[in-house]
Amino acid sequence: MPHKEEVHFIREKIKDKPLNRKKILYKGIATIGYAILFGVVSCLVFCVLRPIMEPWFEPEQDQWVGIPKDTRQDDTRADDASSDSEAESHTDGEEKNQDQEKEEQPPVYVTEKKEMTLDDYQILQNQLYRIGNQVNKSIVTVTGVKEDMDLFDSPYEATGQASGLIIGNSRKELLILTEYSVIEDVEAIRVTFINDETLDAKLKRYDGNTGIAVLGVPLESISDTVMNQIEIAVLGNSLNLRQGKMVVALGSPLGTNYSILTGNITSVTNTITTSDFIYTVFTTNIVSNTKGNGVLINTDGEVIGLFLKSPNIQKEQNTLTAVSISELKEIIELLSNGVNVPYIGIKGNTVTDDMSQEYEIPKGVYIKEVVVNSPAMTAGLQNGDVIEAVDGKKIQTMEEYQQILLTLNRGDEVKITVNRQGAREYKKYNCVVEVGVLR
Repeated sequence: MPHKEEVHFIREKIKDKPLNRKKILYKGIATIGYAILFGVVSCLVFCVLRPIMEPWFEPEQDQWVGIPKDTRQDDTRADDASSDSEAESHTDGEEKNQDQEKEEQPPVYVTEKKEMTLDDYQILQNQLYRIGNQVNKSIVTVTGVKEDMDLFDSPYEATGQASGLIIGNSRKELLILTEYSVIEDVEAIRVTFINDETLDAKLKRYDGNTGIAVLGVPLESISDTVMNQIEIAVLGNSLNLRQGKMVVALGSPLGTNYSILTGNITSVTNTITTSDFIYTVFTTNIVSNTKGNGVLINTDGEVIGLFLKSPNIQKEQNTLTAVSISELKEIIELLSNGVNVPYIGIKGNTVTDDMSQEYEIPKGVYIKEVVVNSPAMTAGLQNGDVIEAVDGKKIQTMEEYQQILLTLNRGDEVKITVNRQGAREYKKYNCVVEVGVLR
């Protein structure tokens, strides 16, 4: 059969559609615009929802409250440095000033002695009271409330009061420094601010050695009115305090809060030895009261001392005595952050070069007393031992011992190396002490 040729009724050839560059450009621009819009919307939604949802996935951590430490200034070195600087400046400009000195006449100073009048004393007193009234914005009244029974077995609220000092803001709480004795074993703690508004507070930590405690008042419970009327106290440098300086006593130095008493520093050389610490105590010519407590401020309105009623600190005196605030700052910082103050339980003194030579005692910290039932006694430390090292770190002064102690935590085990006197000579002993907390 002859081959039959296929017949196609429709012959179709598919051709590529020509590119429309303008349309592609519009689509690209639109895509970029949508991407930008999506990014902006996502960013706004994230910013709005983050504060709400962040606590669900990541609990908020407390911010550490830091208190700057103080250093003692050496007046002699400062004077020498100033003199050297002046001498150098004088040498550089000596040639330039020779001609001027010939022309210039030396200045003439006119001095006149003038006795202070009663008005002058009154002006000075008024100025001190103005300083006191300003710092009183940092003073609060702390009340401890406990349930008690009277003679007829009827319940009533027994209260004790003391002054307190606003020392910081942790962004969650307002921190109040006060005496632990007034809030010991109480059912409730109340803080009254300078505008008479009263709020509940909670104990953060206290130090059984000094008797000081730090309270926290939640910021969410404090009104704007209170926040606008109060101030956070400035803790000054008391290491360079000198005899004769004018000071102001605030708080309740005579038992009544918001009192203002003025006077002078009479002594800065007294010290009190407590468990593991030695504190400098300032004496004043301000009349004291066994029920009083509060703070001592300088003429710049800075707190330089605390009046403490703790039996470890306070002695029977007719005038107010204050513990140096600079030596308490590290303790206050620990308490403000809810951290216990470490405790070993020795009362010691630095063995000076003179003591070492005269009594043939090794250098270090001489233990005058081991506190009964303390970690030190449990570890076997004895009166008369001389501490040479703590955890391998050499120490020669009580201050160095205190600095190492404050870096420890409750439950830490530390090796204390001591020199103990034998029949003929001192011998080294190692004692392992478990750090505790004094209650």
